[in-house]
Amino acid sequence: MADKKLVEEITSMEEDFAQWYTDVVKKADLMSYSSVKGCMIFKPAGYALWENIQHELDKRFKATGVENVYLPMFIPESLLEKEKDHVEGFAPEVAWVTHGGLEPLQERMCVRPTSETLFCDFYKGEIQSYRDLPKVYNQWCSVVRWEKETRPFLRSREFLWQEGHTAHATAEDAEARTQQMLNVYADFLEDFLAIPVIKGRKTDKEKFAGAEATYTIEALMHDGKALQSGTSHNFGDGFARAFGIQYTDKDNTLKYVHQTSWGMTTRLIGALIMVHGDNSGLVLPPKIAPTQVMIVPIMQRKEGVLDKANELLGRLSKVARAKLDSTDKSPGFKFAEQEMRGIPLRVEMGPRDIEANQAVIVRRDTGEKITVSLDDIESKVSELLETIQKDMLERARAHRDAHTTVATNYEEFKDAVNNKPGFIKAMWCGDRACEDKIKEDTTATSRCMPFNQEHLSDVCVCCGKKATKMVYWGKAY
Repeated sequence: MADKKLVEEITSMEEDFAQWYTDVVKKADLMSYSSVKGCMIFKPAGYALWENIQHELDKRFKATGVENVYLPMFIPESLLEKEKDHVEGFAPEVAWVTHGGLEPLQERMCVRPTSETLFCDFYKGEIQSYRDLPKVYNQWCSVVRWEKETRPFLRSREFLWQEGHTAHATAEDAEARTQQMLNVYADFLEDFLAIPVIKGRKTDKEKFAGAEATYTIEALMHDGKALQSGTSHNFGDGFARAFGIQYTDKDNTLKYVHQTSWGMTTRLIGALIMVHGDNSGLVLPPKIAPTQVMIVPIMQRKEGVLDKANELLGRLSKVARAKLDSTDKSPGFKFAEQEMRGIPLRVEMGPRDIEANQAVIVRRDTGEKITVSLDDIESKVSELLETIQKDMLERARAHRDAHTTVATNYEEFKDAVNNKPGFIKAMWCGDRACEDKIKEDTTATSRCMPFNQEHLSDVCVCCGKKATKMVYWGKAY
């Protein structure tokens, strides 16, 4: 047990989930606090996760015809103010630049909180004819929002993301792209991050400032709170009218374009931690794990052990992202360290194993130990990585389903919010007043109106009037 203590203990998630999260983020060496309040430093282990997310998402975007561009980080105040609802939605969080060197600027510039206005200004010059459409662009960048409360990965004043901005000839094309990108997001989370999601539409209260419709994927964290994990917005022609983005159609008439915007951020790393982590630290799904297999030689000073471990590294590197820990730390310390970092598979091999032509493989997700012949270790490792990926998604789905409650009246609803952490499915009349009352009474918010609607009862859970929609509710990050 002494070795186990060498890796600092983390607070148990049952005791204090928020503290557990902070401990894991720090001790798995994902980030460090910076001298800029509310901003964080991505350390190699944390940034490697973002690189893998970025690489995979980018590939999926491009398969749907998306092209990458890069626009400036500064937005002149006059440009930001062209779309009234939009600027009102972001005003409280905007960071302003007032000086260039020693000179006051004639016009303040904001550091982009999002880039709709810049893209609109750009598109106005790029789009003249129906032949110029569609424009399906995305940019990878950072944005700044002056948040009051910050938490590593989940909410920081500067964060990394991608923002897609598209322009189309018709409302139908814009709606199709909005939903297509939401599906790309949902598939990515389930397939790559092993996080199951609920797909649906945001209520008008919760939709993006300036959008006609906002679609979302909502995931459930281990503590029963929801996390909005990706959004896709249909802007209709609202921005186009505010910015004068018109094109000449085939019939020689001037028409406004229809636009969309969609984004995912580094908060996905927070989701990974909170959906899959345990009291020993991170548990990473194999597809996203920067290191999938760590070889730990036992009694490595004995003759031939390190040579054999290096030979095994060469073999396993052909089927997985493999590494060898040949540092002079004790095996117990190495085990605890790799558990903390969430590496999916550990391969242990000592003199006795070498003599028996075998190795011991340990699964991070279940702790199961499997003795494998060195003759077929490559195929066994490949098979196990696939199994772990599948099992992790199934476990997360089972957890979500077990923490989803149905409420048909207000007493049941309040009881669920107070005593059953998780999603609550309940009917709603569509009235903003009921949504406000629920938030005021319980702090739960509408997460989404799922595409897969269910009829739970005829009446609104809050006011008892005729219900129009089934809604997922919950407390959220």
